[in-house]
Formats: sequence, C-alpha cells, structure tokens
Amino acid sequence: MLESNQEHVQKDSGSVEIQKARGKVSEVISNAIVHYRDDMDLQNLIDFGQREFNCCGGISYKDWSQNIYFNCTSENRSRERCSVPYSCCLYSEDEAVVNTMCGFGVQTLNYLEAGEFIHTNGCIDKLVNWLHSNLFLLGGVALGLAIPQLVGILLSQVLINQIRDQIKLQSYNLQHRSDPWY
Repeated sequence: MLESNQEHVQKDSGSVEIQKARGKVSEVISNAIVHYRDDMDLQNLIDFGQREFNCCGGISYKDWSQNIYFNCTSENRSRERCSVPYSCCLYSEDEAVVNTMCGFGVQTLNYLEAGEFIHTNGCIDKLVNWLHSNLFLLGGVALGLAIPQLVGILLSQVLINQIRDQIKLQSYNLQHRSDPWY
C-alpha cells in the first residue's frame, strides 16, 4: 500500500513538472507569436520549429490571430490578414519552389479544411514531448557549456590571488631593504 502511494506521488510530481514545463513553453510560444515580425532571428527560429515539428502556432493554427499582422479583425489592413506563416504549410517532396503565400486566409477555414493546406496542430505539446525525451542530452550540453565557464572563473581567481601576492611581496621588499644605498 505504501509503495503504491509513493508511486502515485512520483507520477503526480512528474505530471506537475510536465504541466509546469507546458505552461512555460506555452508562455514563450505565445510571446514569440505576438512578436513574430519584430525580430528576424525570432521569426527564423519559429519557422524552423514549425517546419521541424510539423506544427503551427501554440495550441492550433488559430493562435496566429494574436499577431497584429495575421489577426482577422476588421482593423487589420495587412496583406497577411487571417493567414499563417509559410512554415505552417504542408509540403510535398517534389516541390522545387516554396510557396510563401500557401497559408493565405486559412484562419477563416475550419479545422478540416485548413488541414488540407497547413499543419493544424500546435507546437506546444510537440515541443514539451521533445524536451522531455531529450532531457539528458540537454542537461549534458548545459553541463558541457557550464564546466569550461566554471574552470575559467576558478583560474581567473587563482590569477587574481597570485597578482595580489606579488603586490604584497613587492611592497614588503620595498619596506625591508637592507641596502641603504639601493
């Protein structure tokens, strides 16, 4: 009975951690969608992620209505009104040229109709699952980057202490010279 409760607590704590990760990823993706056209690097990162994970938006392709260029409000005069980025589009292997307007107007379509042109599923669950399955790899990379930084800090501190010791030694030698003519 006790083992069963411990397993249940472990499963719940794992579920809580996944929910926290999903919440953080959701927040980051929503913020990225809002600022999609503001930063070219962010735009390229989102496009790469959507192509790599075959997804569109956070929860669904309709999340792109949060962006001022893609929303469907009547005040929006953008050419991209009610559209999604080209990275959401379905591609066939034989296409030589990428149609960057393939997501034009798909937010006005229902889920099934839009599914003929774009990936309709969101990226949050796919990204959280990828992070969860690659946790040890990500931890190893982080550790691999952190260890040289820590060694550099340690060696810098050793150098600082050696310089201080040399300054003290020089000061001592100047105060305790035995040769008055020196």
